[in-house]
Amino acid sequence: MADLFDKCRAFTEARDAQEAGIYPYFIPLTDSEGTEVTIGDHELIMIGSNNYLGLTTHPKVRQAAIEATEKYGTSCTGSRFLNGTLELHMELERELADFMGKEAALVFPTGYQTNVGTISSLVGRHDLVITDKEDHASIVDGCNMSFGEVRRFGHNDIDHLERVLSKLPDEAGKLVVVDGVFSMGGDLAPLPDIVPLCKEYGAKLMVDDAHAVGVVGGGRGTAAHYGLNDEVDLIMGTFSKSFASLGGFIAGDDDVVHYVQHHARALIFSASMSPANTAAALAALEVMQEEPERIERVNQIAKTMRTGYRNMGFDVGNTVTPIIPVIIGDDMPTIIAWKALFEGGIYTNPVIPPAVPSGSSLLRTSYMATHTDEQLERVLSTFKEVGERLGII
Repeated sequence: MADLFDKCRAFTEARDAQEAGIYPYFIPLTDSEGTEVTIGDHELIMIGSNNYLGLTTHPKVRQAAIEATEKYGTSCTGSRFLNGTLELHMELERELADFMGKEAALVFPTGYQTNVGTISSLVGRHDLVITDKEDHASIVDGCNMSFGEVRRFGHNDIDHLERVLSKLPDEAGKLVVVDGVFSMGGDLAPLPDIVPLCKEYGAKLMVDDAHAVGVVGGGRGTAAHYGLNDEVDLIMGTFSKSFASLGGFIAGDDDVVHYVQHHARALIFSASMSPANTAAALAALEVMQEEPERIERVNQIAKTMRTGYRNMGFDVGNTVTPIIPVIIGDDMPTIIAWKALFEGGIYTNPVIPPAVPSGSSLLRTSYMATHTDEQLERVLSTFKEVGERLGII
């Protein structure tokens, strides 16, 4: 008789890595001030965080979370649909819609739920959803949870996208979904090429700007970066990155957002964002607009680091953002490099298949506006020493 848990007992890879001292995941932080973290008594420079604007430690953001907790308590203990909507939620939605240049916005408890809820509610049984092969897992799951058919095209391959769209029936509803900034490669979706194709073949376009809002387009995302804000139908964002909080949002036309609000199971059957998270996101949005120099700083840092890595001989792919992948290729050399950097006081994220294609394992590095020049110089010098010692460069 089959035992459901046999696969659990057979899964030994993670425990083997833990015993060998090379397990790089679920590492508990003892302390963090943003650009530096403490693990036990080991201090490291953090270049593995999505805290792009460094707002998790901003006094205004911290104070907003404290005051919201004091006023509303720690949780709404209910869904947005029932007792879990605060005035804060609606204020944040109004401010986000204005900031993103859209008619309306809707906030979800997490960014993951935003994609799952939006896609699965809009794409019905006779509809089609078309995705880039490197789209985030939450997009993939949203597609799988919809009743529609899924088509995929090669990463940023416009010719392939056109071939896919050209074969779809005219009478079917169609939604193209792409990351604005791809979370592993740091490259941008070519929206100036995608938008005309969507118009030609009658498809709506949704852009996941989780890693773009607060970073590109003056902080307003990929569509704003290209001057195509009015041409992109839906823009998704998260609060767990530049917004220094937790949650997500979808922004678009009012009637579309209203429909999602009343049909997205991920929203209706989940408790709402906590008061602290909501207030922190709202405060972060205000800081983005009051301190635009943070956006300029993080992009200048990204340019400096891309140049530094390339000059040393590292492969950083096609990144143009503060996400800089250091591509090593094979799995074990990537883990060994991660361990050497960790011991040298640099915190990176090793990424191996299936998160990236086979043979494309990498160290995902990302940067904050609050990194100091001294910290960045130490990062580059440590990478150089490790890269030379391990024969990577």
